[in-house]
Amino acid sequence: MGRWGLIRRGIFIAASAILSACGGNSDNNSDGDTVAPPTSSVPRCSSVEPLLTTDVGAIRFNTEPQYVTGQSSAIIASLNQRDSQDLEFRWQQVDGPNIELVSQNSPVLAFDIPAPGNYRFSLRVTGNNTDVSGEISIVADSSANSLINVRQDHQAVEGNDVSLRLGQQPGLNAGNLSWCIAQGPDINVDLTDPFRPLFIAPSVNNDTLLRLRASATLNGNTITDEAYVLTTAAPAISPNSYFDTPLSRTHAYRPSSPYAEVLTDCVYSNQLNNACNINQLPLIGQVSATVDIDSILDRVLVSHDWMGDNFAAFLRQMDPYSDFARLLQSVTAVVISYDVRPSFYWVVTGAIYLDPSDLWLTPAQRDSINEAPDYRSNFGNDLNFIMPWRYVKNNQYASQGFPMTVRATRTLAQINPDLASLLYHELAHANDFFPRSVHASLSGPTLLDDFERRNRTQSLVSDQVSRLFPLSSAEMTALAKVSFLGNSADATQQGYQPSDISNFFSNDIANDFYSYSSRREDTAMLLEEAMMSYRYQILRDVAVTNKPAQLTAETLIVDWGQRGRIGQASLESRAALVIDEMLPELNGRSLVASLPEPIAMAQGQNWRQTLATSPTNARLNGLQSPALASDSLPDEPELRLSGDRHRRPQQ
Repeated sequence: MGRWGLIRRGIFIAASAILSACGGNSDNNSDGDTVAPPTSSVPRCSSVEPLLTTDVGAIRFNTEPQYVTGQSSAIIASLNQRDSQDLEFRWQQVDGPNIELVSQNSPVLAFDIPAPGNYRFSLRVTGNNTDVSGEISIVADSSANSLINVRQDHQAVEGNDVSLRLGQQPGLNAGNLSWCIAQGPDINVDLTDPFRPLFIAPSVNNDTLLRLRASATLNGNTITDEAYVLTTAAPAISPNSYFDTPLSRTHAYRPSSPYAEVLTDCVYSNQLNNACNINQLPLIGQVSATVDIDSILDRVLVSHDWMGDNFAAFLRQMDPYSDFARLLQSVTAVVISYDVRPSFYWVVTGAIYLDPSDLWLTPAQRDSINEAPDYRSNFGNDLNFIMPWRYVKNNQYASQGFPMTVRATRTLAQINPDLASLLYHELAHANDFFPRSVHASLSGPTLLDDFERRNRTQSLVSDQVSRLFPLSSAEMTALAKVSFLGNSADATQQGYQPSDISNFFSNDIANDFYSYSSRREDTAMLLEEAMMSYRYQILRDVAVTNKPAQLTAETLIVDWGQRGRIGQASLESRAALVIDEMLPELNGRSLVASLPEPIAMAQGQNWRQTLATSPTNARLNGLQSPALASDSLPDEPELRLSGDRHRRPQQ
């Protein structure tokens, strides 16, 4: 497995140190088997209607034969038949009913047509001694017949994972749905879920358009829709690159940023062979100790501008205490790209990498995120227990579930619980390695050099926590290597029952099972839960349950569980140390002492039943918090298991 395979699983081995999170940091890791997705060849379509071609100066526009309201649509641009890899695209709508554009930096402009009428778009192409512009008009008709809708047309680099999503509607099912290739090279497609075809963008020598057609028979009529994926060539991956599988195209969210020219090369490139020097890309806090959101946004790298827009709005509107702005002083950059899954921090670049699934606000934004799953074996299959978790507020889920089949719109308040907890966790890693107290003393020449010096002297925050307040359960530590690192369970571990795990865990001083995967994760879990409780009055549930064949909120039976474990007296000193080191503006001891005491879950109830059985703690009454989603019971989010927000590390 190459370095990007390791990085995307949250780990990188350099010399004798393991340097990344999430998920995890360990001195002893084992490989997990990678399970290839089931794929099959897709037949060629029997007939194909050609795209329309319009040349406007140096720009060639390819448009669909017909545009219909309510349909996902595309316009594909090229420049004198040149490859697009060295060019930058910028689309704007000039005329027609307003359209939400989420791919305006791509050669493929993808959009939904809201109403019949005339539409006009402008395009500027720059780069590689090029600066040309042109406009293209289309006419959209009303829909007279039933439609199916494939989302979303886009550009993908050769070797990228690609996903499409077919909208579900009455009468449409797997039995009357089929796919074929209308244009482009043959590919194998994973149609395990025919509503979500998955494939790898084929190898190409130049920009190549792939058209996939979905067909269905409804009420005796055959209806179709096509998806357009422009596969673009990319420079050969450097043999020594830290990222050894293809990356999506990214660009500086702020083109005028003084760091715009180095962001991609230093944090998200297949040509990145060596860590950049800190004089090229210093930590944000090394440049100025003043908390400034604009300085943060100068370090944001995105695949789609909406990701930077939403991140900026979150920092400006949902960070009233400047916690995240302060914690972000310890990173060099923020990468938000449709192919990052899940989020992680990496010390070699000093950047955090955010999964945009926690940032989308509109259906069109969500459409642009790759759904390709991580095909790996499940660790810990031989164990007889599960440790679920969730965040709750006032005996209800703090987060709302939004199934992919629903065209949902979210508010900043609705994404706040998930995004805030994620940022507290990932930024805890950055501040574990380089808290603001050491910024002035960092000497480089790279952050990796500084990390190695700090690691040799065991000077990280997590080293202090582990040294002063160590976890004591050898059983839980060994089980974490099974569940999170892929070790094989021995006979004793296979024989443990939930009651055994309850005894091991409840009598120790970790706040989550994942804390045992490494001291780095132990520290991050402490900051995450403490700050979610303090700032938002959102409490974290953790439990030990059985392990049924089907994992649901009804089948998981609680043997032991707590709400707000971070408020337990035995954890107070550990959490206070972390807060004092990472957010010194706060008094860690007073903060943790103010948190509500843990509430025990009822043994024998299922996971869903324990959601509302705990009384609202009186110490929460009257506390003020930033705006959150409505207190009405939301759609139930997916079942969460310990460590599942973090890619399990592999070596």
